[in-house]
Amino acid sequence: MGRRWYHTNFSFSDDLTSDTTYFWRLRADLRVARNHVVSALVAPLRIDAAGTFDRPVSFAGASFAAGVPVNGRYVFDSYRLTYRWEPVQNERWRFGVGLTAKVRDAVTRLEAGGTGAEKTNVGAVPLINFLLERRLGPSVAVRVEGDALAAPQGRAEDIFAGLVVDTGPRVSFKAGYRVLEGGADNDEVYTFALIHYLAAGAIVRF
Repeated sequence: MGRRWYHTNFSFSDDLTSDTTYFWRLRADLRVARNHVVSALVAPLRIDAAGTFDRPVSFAGASFAAGVPVNGRYVFDSYRLTYRWEPVQNERWRFGVGLTAKVRDAVTRLEAGGTGAEKTNVGAVPLINFLLERRLGPSVAVRVEGDALAAPQGRAEDIFAGLVVDTGPRVSFKAGYRVLEGGADNDEVYTFALIHYLAAGAIVRF
């Protein structure tokens, strides 16, 4: 029988102070036919936090006293493989929907003095992929795209909304707003995160 720990609920944003940080992600798309796209995504994520708890906290078999300086790290690395069908492609609109297989590699860690504890979770989940784009002119478009799904065991959303500007036949730039939200609520773990930030990137076509 595996070991079962009882945790105190705590927040990296309410109980501790999280650092402002930067994330990067890399996506490769392959259009295998006019209406069919296969893509792979690597999206690492790290958030560090520090502060003190105003109450004793039990986490992963360790105890952290109130008022003692604590360092925390939240890791949520995401690896995804997507197939998307794009039935609408014309001068104004582009629309597609598909399926994403996501593998998450998550770690939550707390350290205080000589005490350290962490909870790891590696798992695979299916998501619905979508893309909607409306061209505003020859070189500018509004795009909303992402992966999302909700179930009784948990949910996950990764959604981008912004502008795509073509600077040539092979290079475009995009900028906008991205929201990452989700988590799980089951017998093993209770964890939810909401991360939102400005996003900018380049699209290179070969």
